[in-house]
Amino acid sequence: MEIFRIRLLLFVVFWGAAFSFTFAQDDDFLLDFDEPTNETLALGRGLSFVAKTEHGVRAKLDGVRDVLILEGTPEEMGTAHGRLMKLEIGSTRARIYAAGVAASLAKGESFIARTDEAIRRTKPFVPKRYYEEMDALAASLGYDAQDVYRLNNFMELFHCSGVAIRGPASKDGRVLHARVLDYARDIGLQDSSTIIVFMPKEQNAWISVSYSGFCGTVTAMNEKGLAIGEMGGGGEGKWDGLPMAFMMRRIVEECSTVDEALTLMKSTPLTCDYYYVLSDAQGNLAAVQAIAESDEPVVVLRPGEENEKLPGALEDVVYVSAGSRAIALFELLKDNYGKINVEKMQEMIKRPVAMNSNLHDAIFAPETLDLWHAEAGKNTPACDEPYLHINLADAMKFYEENVK
Repeated sequence: MEIFRIRLLLFVVFWGAAFSFTFAQDDDFLLDFDEPTNETLALGRGLSFVAKTEHGVRAKLDGVRDVLILEGTPEEMGTAHGRLMKLEIGSTRARIYAAGVAASLAKGESFIARTDEAIRRTKPFVPKRYYEEMDALAASLGYDAQDVYRLNNFMELFHCSGVAIRGPASKDGRVLHARVLDYARDIGLQDSSTIIVFMPKEQNAWISVSYSGFCGTVTAMNEKGLAIGEMGGGGEGKWDGLPMAFMMRRIVEECSTVDEALTLMKSTPLTCDYYYVLSDAQGNLAAVQAIAESDEPVVVLRPGEENEKLPGALEDVVYVSAGSRAIALFELLKDNYGKINVEKMQEMIKRPVAMNSNLHDAIFAPETLDLWHAEAGKNTPACDEPYLHINLADAMKFYEENVK
């Protein structure tokens, strides 16, 4: 009976929040940017123009996925983000707050109070430019800045698989890097799925498989061909460091290779417990265990190296996963060694490697800057949905073509 009561309350809270945003749209979310042009494919990559504002272009990928391309200073990118994605950010906010209420009920503690504590303790470690961007995003939306900070820190409270291969392990010898994100499908974040291309002034350009309103990242690749994905562990409350989503952003903005990324990671105070897979265009691969407040916060696993938490090792392969999913992934890697291409990788990361909570999947080809992305459906995990393809270099050219 108690379970039924909680589920009913969650249903009422979630849909109440969702409808409050729906009814607010006429007054609060008037779109404020140029009228769309005729939608025509550009560069043969399935990108079609939707709208633009100063320092930002909004597009559709194959008519399905929102693509947001931002350029400039932190303030300029934040303002453009808010102007182009007001409705979608409202949806993101409603869903995250609904999930926060659910967590509050389950844990008997305030989602807002815990998130605000994480913000307070991590803020000294976050580059100032990220808060400048979030402040500008909040201002363009008419939100309180703390509201945007909460959206960008909620993953520090809620705690996937990843694999990268190269050379003999792949069918054609190239680097392939897959990332499986297994959480939050049930709160409907897929409805605000957005591929975001950031072109920050004086930093690397990079692409993120993301959601409207997020300034950090959990799945990313930069213009130098450095790719990264994470897997969450435990450690909630270890917040005296740089939050995972902003550390990943620092890596793709400031680093060009796996070794540079590892140097940055080892020199940065960490939060919580996370695991990463990194790859680059030079064929470097690494899996990383990053445990905040431990004697050895960063442990690096190179291709072919054994680890007690994994069922085995293979040359020219790194991977992270857990439990039966790790066993399934290792067996698939063994069985398909030397035959893995993009299509085979898509099949390999289906269930049981992915979980039913599978929100999105991504496959990177760092040498060519290609990305294949699948997003969860309304009732289906991402691994059962079709993949869309985008190329980072072509997206950057698309921006230049459409800002003139």
